[in-house]
Amino acid sequence: MPTYKDEKRGTYYCSFYYTDWTGTRKKKKKEGFKKQSEANQFERDFLTKQKNNCDIPFKTLVNLYLDDCKVRVRETTLDNKKYIIDLKILPYFEKQIVSEITPNHIRKWQNKLLKGGYSATYLRSINNQISAIFNFAIKYYNLVSSPALKAGSMGKKNADDMQFWTKEEFKKFIEFDDKPISNLAFKVLFWTGMRSGELMALTWNDIDLINKKIYINKSYTRLNGKDIIAPPKTPKSKRVIAIFDSLCKDIEDYKEKLYDYKNDERVFNFTKFFLVHEMQRISKKSRVKKIRIHDLRHSHASLLIELKFTPLEIAERLGHEKVQTTLDTYSHLYPDKQNILANKLDDLY
Repeated sequence: MPTYKDEKRGTYYCSFYYTDWTGTRKKKKKEGFKKQSEANQFERDFLTKQKNNCDIPFKTLVNLYLDDCKVRVRETTLDNKKYIIDLKILPYFEKQIVSEITPNHIRKWQNKLLKGGYSATYLRSINNQISAIFNFAIKYYNLVSSPALKAGSMGKKNADDMQFWTKEEFKKFIEFDDKPISNLAFKVLFWTGMRSGELMALTWNDIDLINKKIYINKSYTRLNGKDIIAPPKTPKSKRVIAIFDSLCKDIEDYKEKLYDYKNDERVFNFTKFFLVHEMQRISKKSRVKKIRIHDLRHSHASLLIELKFTPLEIAERLGHEKVQTTLDTYSHLYPDKQNILANKLDDLY
């Protein structure tokens, strides 16, 4: 591994050849290292990444995986991946060679996490992430099989105790909200079922009070101190939500009280932290049980189920990619569906 010293600058650099993914032989030069050992380490790491096999450290595979994700997933999704990987996966597997990781290693790692008191849904998210890394290695770096698949999964996709408010609980809650902007925000969330990120991305151009529709075409988040407007979560998330007269009136009343606004400005110009704080404050004041912001979406779904809307209609309103997602998420809210089915068949007998 030849490295060289730049006498003029007093720094080191490395210069070497490698074969890229197309089979082309290329030359690589990297300058500006303070130490010779740093230049050597850069060359080793670079050449390791060029290998098309899994005789590489797990951390190298993770870097390759994240580099691939950068141009394929939303910035917020990438940030969530990095958070889980850095906190829950790398500390255990970082220095292991990928091809030497066995299902037994995965099981021991899972067992350690299972003792950590994490929620079942969070455990599933962690496990899904390590599975995605190994699947990436199978597809692009000739890993024979996934040790995560052989080890089996952990956690659950959906929480056992989904929280939601009835319309009576929500009406009691909203009576105690004395801030016009949060009052309207909570009403829109409860009565439309949209995600909080979709709510915070809305501009006045997205709200058609004449035809009583709200157009969902983007999502907002605050990430690393920056406001980020991104496409919706999935293609089906881009949708049109019909709203009723009373909600239209509330939106119109709020709009008329504004001193000045532009149609392309965000209607709800705050972050999720503000919503969470207000929900906690008002829940305490109203003595309505505490739920999460996302549980307002579950509350809307519960309301639609109570009103006898079909899973397809609910999926379209919530922006679920598949009807199966709706069924999997809210199946426990249909406790009498088998009895109803049997009774209808009995009527035909």
